[in-house]
Amino acid sequence: MKNHFLPASVATCHWGWFDARLAPVLRVASGDRLTIDSVSGGPDALPPAGFHVPPELLEIHAHSPRNLPGHILTGPVHVEGAEPGDMLEVRIIDVKLRQDWGYNMIRPLAGTLPGEFDSSRLVNIPLDAERMTGLMPWGLQLPLHPFFGVMGVAPPSHWGRINTIVPRAHGGNLDNKELGPGSSLYLPVHVAGALFSCGDGHAAQGDGEVCTTAIETALRGEFELILHKRQGEAPALAYPRGETRTHWITMGMDPDLDQCLAIALRDMIALLGERGGLSREDAYMLCSLAVDFRVTQTVNTHRGVHAMLAKSLLV
Repeated sequence: MKNHFLPASVATCHWGWFDARLAPVLRVASGDRLTIDSVSGGPDALPPAGFHVPPELLEIHAHSPRNLPGHILTGPVHVEGAEPGDMLEVRIIDVKLRQDWGYNMIRPLAGTLPGEFDSSRLVNIPLDAERMTGLMPWGLQLPLHPFFGVMGVAPPSHWGRINTIVPRAHGGNLDNKELGPGSSLYLPVHVAGALFSCGDGHAAQGDGEVCTTAIETALRGEFELILHKRQGEAPALAYPRGETRTHWITMGMDPDLDQCLAIALRDMIALLGERGGLSREDAYMLCSLAVDFRVTQTVNTHRGVHAMLAKSLLV
């Protein structure tokens, strides 16, 4: 196992899109440990004087091509030996703040209540890394739980360039707060090398992310990238899944929340068959009795639902 460090810079970041044609900025072997720095936000999100602004963020503002709206992502990272049909496990070891501020934004015609908030609003929020709190404008010390809103691999080549806003089968803008330290994200590999990127650092977010953003900020993540080769005729992973210390997670993304739930449910039924040996009928019943279906986010054009299955129920 080797240790790698990937800083955020004009040379290592792409702003606003995923594309299978993006050249990798780093090559790693399966099982290597990787520390990745991210930055977040455009020039309008910068705080007043007195806060720490990573200098590379200003360089990216000045020199990086961008596809807006979209996120600044660090990567992509090529994983040696990864081929279409394989699965990449993104093991999230640690996530830390890189700056003492974040921001939250409301945009007209966006968010969960797009017609009810007609004015743009951007609020800078001081972050305290020692106390792990953010100071809200009315004085609340909000507990922080950092995680990466965007983690994804390259989409299939025939999709071409896609924006980072919409989560899809390649992962991307999942905005799933369960995917913090100690969890794993499983992604289907669509192109050689997988081409993993991450960004959209969140200091805190509720399920739903209703007003358009979380507390957006710069993060440092420590990951292990584990390649799982497809075995024989076994079906390939088709959609992102997650794992925490206590739960398995399936996900659904679609413009319709009903369809989001149906996608997450179908994959949970499949997971219960694979890992628990349950029939479809028994798995469907257990999903009704013991699986929690939660709204991940409602602001990324394709909304999200994630299903939570306690590992203790797999016997």
